[in-house]
Amino acid sequence: MQNFKIDINVDLGEGVGNESQLMPYISSCNIACGGHAGDAETMRAVVRLAKEHGVKIGAHPSFPDKENFGRMPMEMPSVVLYKSIKKQIRDLLSVLKDEHARLCHIKPHGALYNLAAVDEKIAKTIIEAIKSIALPVKLYVPYKSVIADVAIKNNVSIIYEAFADRNYNADLTLVPRNKEYALIGDSNALFNHVYRMITTQKVKTINGSEIAIIADTFCVHGDHPKAVNLVKTLRANLEAKGVNVA
Repeated sequence: MQNFKIDINVDLGEGVGNESQLMPYISSCNIACGGHAGDAETMRAVVRLAKEHGVKIGAHPSFPDKENFGRMPMEMPSVVLYKSIKKQIRDLLSVLKDEHARLCHIKPHGALYNLAAVDEKIAKTIIEAIKSIALPVKLYVPYKSVIADVAIKNNVSIIYEAFADRNYNADLTLVPRNKEYALIGDSNALFNHVYRMITTQKVKTINGSEIAIIADTFCVHGDHPKAVNLVKTLRANLEAKGVNVA
């Protein structure tokens, strides 16, 4: 049997307060850094937990929109968005410096992530902000996305990401959250969803078709009402199948 190794990531520092419960079961975390949630205090708390559990640390910048939790598109001039993303990353870097920890990756949040997957202008703005910090970090991107192409052209290292707790459309976009079946809440269904992507490099979409996908890291959203149980069960089931989570 082929040996598989994958990463499990969760978005943290978003005000849910379940970080200490999730940390033992994940290998990477994406820390909200002030755009949709988070401040210096919450960033510091999550960084310390990540260090304690040996979890890789990522920045989770967003549209600057705490009111809508960064999940609504915003019309912003590119230069304003660039400055916001850069500031969010640098705010986390300041905390990491104090805590003697390292930034491993960057993952845009919510509407910013989804738009960057299809919008070249937004993708380029994110890439320029990442290049400005001049650190060897990786960028989480969806497979076959615009931002993946832009990152590769700009020599920004990427990691393909898929979503464990979300259903997909046939074009590899996520089913919108306001639609039925957008979220996966059953632990067995979630495991089957992820295990299929790992072993076959295909995702079963909402219409029943199977579409090619590549992912090395899988996300469970930290604000999912069943996040802790889903992550705990997913990791146990993957390891039972011989999949290494690291």
